[in-house]
Amino acid sequence: MPQLTRADLWSLEEYALRRDEFRAEVMAHKKTRQLALGKHARLYFEDLTTIRYQIQEMLRIEKTFEAVGIEDELNAYNPLIPDGHNWKATFMIEYGDPVERAERLREMKGIEDVVWLQVGDLARIYPIADEDLERENEEKTSSVHFLRFELNQEQIATLIGGAALYAGIDHAGYPIEKFEVVGAIRDSLASDLQPTAH
Repeated sequence: MPQLTRADLWSLEEYALRRDEFRAEVMAHKKTRQLALGKHARLYFEDLTTIRYQIQEMLRIEKTFEAVGIEDELNAYNPLIPDGHNWKATFMIEYGDPVERAERLREMKGIEDVVWLQVGDLARIYPIADEDLERENEEKTSSVHFLRFELNQEQIATLIGGAALYAGIDHAGYPIEKFEVVGAIRDSLASDLQPTAH
């Protein structure tokens, strides 16, 4: 899968001119890149477009225009782009009330390991969570996790071939029964995958 390079990015000056238009485009794109899991949890799937936007925004905020600084941002964000055989997502637990949130995060310890996706009737895909750093402690889980869902060739071919995609959470503190992912999100996720040529 492609990685972003400096050639893919606009200068700060050019981004200032294009930002409103690009932001509107990205916001529309992101609608098919997020999956609600009940009322209080959501997966935000990254791809080339979402990561490019994040990098442009970081460069803008930090007023970074030197090559070394731009390379640092690329090195930080490129690993979040899916590789053609996986999905990379931010998993957010969303409670507005801080007291309720703290209580629920204690009850939801370990939830990041049991969020799952399933292609057709094939095996469920459980994520590899928080490879960059540990986000859970003895008492509670974090409200933000980074998940990588690895698919095998059969799962990739079956989804690209038109199979349904399902999701759920196997956690006593926040169980989400198996449900079918709507077409627009399913199709967007399928477009991240590339079957390996034999």
